[in-house]
This record gives sequence, C-alpha cells and structure tokens, in this order.
Amino acid sequence: MRALLALAALAACSSTGGCAVMVAGAAAGVGMAAVQDRTAGEVMDDGHIYADVKGRLMAADADGFRDTHVEVYDDNLLLSGAVPDEQHHQAALMIAHTYPTIHNVYDELVIGERTTIGNAIGDEFIITQIRTRLFASPHVRAVNINLEVFHGNVYLMGTARTDEELRTAAEIASTVGGVRRVVSFMQVVQVREPNYYAARVTTPPPAPQPQYAGETPPPPPANLTGN
Repeated sequence: MRALLALAALAACSSTGGCAVMVAGAAAGVGMAAVQDRTAGEVMDDGHIYADVKGRLMAADADGFRDTHVEVYDDNLLLSGAVPDEQHHQAALMIAHTYPTIHNVYDELVIGERTTIGNAIGDEFIITQIRTRLFASPHVRAVNINLEVFHGNVYLMGTARTDEELRTAAEIASTVGGVRRVVSFMQVVQVREPNYYAARVTTPPPAPQPQYAGETPPPPPANLTGN
C-alpha cells in the first residue's frame, strides 16, 4: 500500500497531468457555457480539474484505475466506478482531496467489481436512454445535468432551478430499464438573471434660436385666417 500511496502522492504533486486534454477541450468548454447555467470560466475550471485527476490516476496505476470514473461539476467532484482494493481506494481519495477549490468529494467507489464488455454496453445503453428522455422533457434543463453509470447505478451531477426539477430528473433516470438505483448529487441553484436599470430621464435643453447678424429678425408670419 505504501508504494501505491507514494505513487499517488507523486502524481498529486504534478501540475501537468491534464494540460493536453485541457487545451483540446477549451473551445468545447466555452461552447457548453453558452447553453448551461455556468460561465465559460466555471466550465473550464471544472474541465481542468477533471483532466488533472484522470491524468494523476493513470500516472499512479493505469490498470488499477481503469474502471474509476471522475465527474466534476460546479466545484464538486464525484468518484464512482471500481477499484481493485482498499489501497487504490485510498489513493484515489488522496488525489481528489488535493484541490483547494473543490467543495465536496463524493465517494461512490466500490471495491472489486471490474467492468466486462457486457457491463460497458449495458451502461452505455442506459446513458443514452436517460439523456434522450431528459432532453425530451420540458420540465428539466438537460444541459445542466451530467451523469455517470456503473453497473446500472446512475449518478447525477449538475444543477436544477427548482426542487421539482431536481426530483423530476431523478424520476426520469429511474424509469430506464436496467437501472438499479439513482444517486443524485444535483443542487438547486439560483439562476443568474440579468440586472435591468431604468434610464435617468432628463429634460432636453431648449432648441437653439437662429441668430441674425447685422439685421433685424423677420416679423412672425401673418395670420393666414384673416382674423
């Protein structure tokens, strides 16, 4: 265990683990921010931490962490999937807790359940079905929801605008065939609305009168009615 923890600590000291992935995904992050209730900076910050965590896990033990899933949303980090033993479990948590900007680390890792081809196909089917139903629902804003699935266990990350929307998203996920349980880490947040300010109305200055240099101004026009 000491050797693995030492590798994890060494990987946690590296600041270059996710740079290549982050550069490639920068434009995608800006694009996602255009439709999500997050700023481009928030999307890119989450993407950077995600790439960094994945890079450090792979650097510590690529085979041991091949079934470990990472999700980062709004400064919350989810570890799900599987690790082969408690040593890998503790190493993953060590890496996840090295980011001062992360508010919460959600530990949903299980020990010993390796993924087969059949498991992977089933989980991908569940992901596709849930996404399709979320985007088809007028009651949830699906672009604000990220999800992970491992052996039929569904994990929801993201934000909702109301408690009702949060519950609806979980209910939609629970109706898909093959789902064993739904664990929601979504949070209700206040949507950033634009601020509107009324203009200060002022009386316009009087229109300038024409000036006549060296001559008397013409008389006002005669009354054309003859009165």
